[in-house]
Amino acid sequence: MVNNTGGPPSGAFLDTSDQEWQKALDSLLFSVVRSCRLVVPYMRTRKWGRIINMTSFAAKQPADKLVLSNSLRAGILGLTKTLSNELAPDGILVNAVCPGFTHTSRLEELAKWRAGQTQKTYEDVILDWQEGIPIGRMAQPKEIADLVVFLASERAGYITGAVIQVDGGLTRSLF
Repeated sequence: MVNNTGGPPSGAFLDTSDQEWQKALDSLLFSVVRSCRLVVPYMRTRKWGRIINMTSFAAKQPADKLVLSNSLRAGILGLTKTLSNELAPDGILVNAVCPGFTHTSRLEELAKWRAGQTQKTYEDVILDWQEGIPIGRMAQPKEIADLVVFLASERAGYITGAVIQVDGGLTRSLF
């Protein structure tokens, strides 16, 4: 199972209402919790399973004006590690993938929002983001998908509890 939720709205802490927090909590974190609750019993009966939680580089390196995403995606990492420890004896492996900037409609939405906030053009926002990526470009969705396919395969049989960045070197942390 791959948990891949959409991103919550952009915004700063003091500009984010309780209702926005609750909606993001339900759509981003609780959707993963509920999906796992549904699938784990079936995986346990088979003594085999793979759960891959898609998050974001922002789970490890918070991005400006993404308070909801930064906070809740970090929670998904905690859930991933907890489930990996609990479910490994049942043959269920749980990992997280942290994509960086990837050419998707979500990225276009964020770039347009950022352009409006900074008085920059959409193209300038994209160029600014690419300049922060050591590899010098954004990912294509297939590059993320290739890792997910591997983690879902038999070949990834000894990988669980991992948080894997696919971000062209964007995340600056050691862990």
